[in-house]
Amino acid sequence: MKFFVDTADVDEIRDLAATGLVDGVTTNPSLVAKEGRDFFEVLQQICAFVKGPVSAEVTALETDKMIAEGRRLAQIADNIVVKVPMTFDGLKACKTLTGEGTMVNVTLCFSANQALLAAKASATFVSPFVGRLDDIGQDGMELIGEIRMIFDQYDTFDTKILVASIRGPNQVKDAAMLGADVATIPPKVLRSLINHPLTDKGLKLFLDDWQKTGQSILK
Repeated sequence: MKFFVDTADVDEIRDLAATGLVDGVTTNPSLVAKEGRDFFEVLQQICAFVKGPVSAEVTALETDKMIAEGRRLAQIADNIVVKVPMTFDGLKACKTLTGEGTMVNVTLCFSANQALLAAKASATFVSPFVGRLDDIGQDGMELIGEIRMIFDQYDTFDTKILVASIRGPNQVKDAAMLGADVATIPPKVLRSLINHPLTDKGLKLFLDDWQKTGQSILK
């Protein structure tokens, strides 16, 4: 499963990308607004040091305007993925843009039927929002399982399942177990994946024992 980092914080992305763990980036208007910087400048910087897909979202609601915005966004870099909403206008824009060779991420997916429509519209990615489903008492991961089952029935579907709205490390694990193609993860959650109290305990024990020897690896 690939890891995308869900942020528009350039410094945070650069630091995480240095680990080799980041396969791509997802942004949205809310995340970019938090940075208080020029929209295009932020995306250009991200695309400069992240070679994988970088999602940038349109703000229009009508098909023609979405297509125009999508074409403009696609000019930023070859790895830009245009995000469109899960609406009929969004699906029409998706079909046109993918037909022109642009990668498209259909976002705000909350049902298996919506994901099926995204695949039929030739989306590169579809983004089911598991955390927001959990917020209203539904099981977000159940949706991932349903979409995976549907997509696996048809060789003609190339759309990747991009699990979004991840709130914690267990959702990353569950997404991987269900066979999701991508998880887009907030930086704080991505960093938390490495944490385990027994790792910390074991490392302290090793270092304490080594210190007792009075030796040094670097003379």
